[in-house]
Amino acid sequence: MKTPNEKYKRRKNYYHRRLEKQSRDLNIISNLRLIVALVGVGNMVFLYMTKGYSLLFYVSLVYVAIFIYLVIKHNKMESKKEYTDLLYRINNGGLKRVRGEWKSFEDRGEEFKDEDHSFSDDLDIFGQGSLFQWINVATTYMGRKKLAEYLSRPCERKDDIHRRQEAVGELANSLWWRQRLMAEGMTISDETKNPEALFRWAEIRNRLYLKTWVRALVLLLPAITLILIFLYFITNSVSHYVPLTALAVQAIILRYCNKERSKALNVVYKYKRSIKAYRQMLKHIEGKSFKSKGLKELKEQLINEGGHRAYQQIDRLEKIVENISNRDNAVFIFINIALLWDYQCMIALELWKEQSGIYMKTWLDTIGEIEALSSLAIIGHDNRDWVIPKITDTPSCFRAIGIGHPLLTHNSVCNDLKIEKPTRVLLITGSNMSGKSTLLRTAGINLVLAYAGASVYAKSFLCSIMHVHTCMRISDNLEKNISAFYAELLRIRDIVTMTRGRQVFFLLDEIFKGTNSVDRHEGAKTLIKKLLKDGAVGLVSTHDLELGILEEESNKEIKNYHFQEYYRDNKIHFDYKLEPGVSTTRNALYLIKILGIND
Repeated sequence: MKTPNEKYKRRKNYYHRRLEKQSRDLNIISNLRLIVALVGVGNMVFLYMTKGYSLLFYVSLVYVAIFIYLVIKHNKMESKKEYTDLLYRINNGGLKRVRGEWKSFEDRGEEFKDEDHSFSDDLDIFGQGSLFQWINVATTYMGRKKLAEYLSRPCERKDDIHRRQEAVGELANSLWWRQRLMAEGMTISDETKNPEALFRWAEIRNRLYLKTWVRALVLLLPAITLILIFLYFITNSVSHYVPLTALAVQAIILRYCNKERSKALNVVYKYKRSIKAYRQMLKHIEGKSFKSKGLKELKEQLINEGGHRAYQQIDRLEKIVENISNRDNAVFIFINIALLWDYQCMIALELWKEQSGIYMKTWLDTIGEIEALSSLAIIGHDNRDWVIPKITDTPSCFRAIGIGHPLLTHNSVCNDLKIEKPTRVLLITGSNMSGKSTLLRTAGINLVLAYAGASVYAKSFLCSIMHVHTCMRISDNLEKNISAFYAELLRIRDIVTMTRGRQVFFLLDEIFKGTNSVDRHEGAKTLIKKLLKDGAVGLVSTHDLELGILEEESNKEIKNYHFQEYYRDNKIHFDYKLEPGVSTTRNALYLIKILGIND
């Protein structure tokens, strides 16, 4: 069985070869087009100069037809080349991901960062070097938003997690299908990625254009006007004033609600390219036969009550939008007046909205949810030795064998973590840079993945459903005039408040470091006991070795673990392996000496 690295590399090389061939073919077509144009003009000039007028028309027609054919052929080939380039880039990105080079990916989900969130900032869920940056393959606004929701608002129901795990597992084995979906979404232009304006347009009704008399008038008036124009040119019985009057009447009609109509038409026209991409994505989804319950339910949302498929309805919308031309063009102004074209388009759009508009948001949200699930599927596909976590109904349970930090991938050192009765708090001691904070983040981010329905970095993983809360990266907030210490107190207050009536999993890193050692020690001791009393579970890292006494005082509800370092060749080394008991080593003075800070 090929490794993910081999799969991506093979596909990347395949698309690279296709791109080279398509580039050569495009150059051939371009050169042929130029040759046809030059030869055609030359022949037409020759026939004109030699007075071969009888052949001039037919020769011109042949060359123009050949030229148009080559233009159409060139455009189709160019579209295929663009699509191949997208698939090449997708596989190149997959190759970078499995090689640990994903931190160069542009989409970091910065807009979803929230320093007041209960865990996302501390666990690197969004931003540079984040979980979102690592796994996101969603290309639509809805997909990115849904993935951010999966990662920041964990599932609270066991059945929902299982349903999502099943869907993610199925998608993990559908690499080619996922890449096709991503390629279709990448054609959406940046300025129209947010479809909120399109949703609003689809929900607003303008009943005027659905009235029978308006629809009849819009069909009848242009027909009469065109007949009058035709009669004016072929007979002498119709004065030029008659068709001009008819055109003037229609121009006046076009002035009615022109701004409102133009606004509506411009909104939907702006999404022309996006609508085409949505249609292709929906068609791709509806063409897939899913096995998992969750994906089947999502697919069922793409058929309305009348049995019409979403992509077919979007296809109708796309064809209507194609008829909305550049409305500032001088030629179009005459066409618009003669045919009441704006009215024709508005009637077609309103008829479409009447039948399909209420489903638009559901369709696009379905695309987004499948994109989010596809992003989670990246984890299981690229890391076959990771496990699908088991969710237990047993409260306050967290048991992981060989757990590592997902974002460190190849550089992560794995440890075993176990929180179950009687143990409810792990107190982690150790010297600077020994791995305490990373261990806390390892536990937290794997819990986030577990609740999202994804695979986790462990050999085995069992947990109950808990609310994750962290207090790790706390800094001064000058804008709110809050010191780091006070900000830490506010975060801890929130954690304590959340333990009332909820199962909380907390991660506390070097708490109360903004005060003196005596207050820090007593404050940490009081807080840990309070959280234990309220039924919370979690990990606490500290430099205060004196807190180790809590293991005996708590009747084993608190258990001590530590990291340690060793020295070789006048250098400090860490193995990042978690050991039972309180740390017996310190390295601050040694690090100070290494930096050359001596007496």
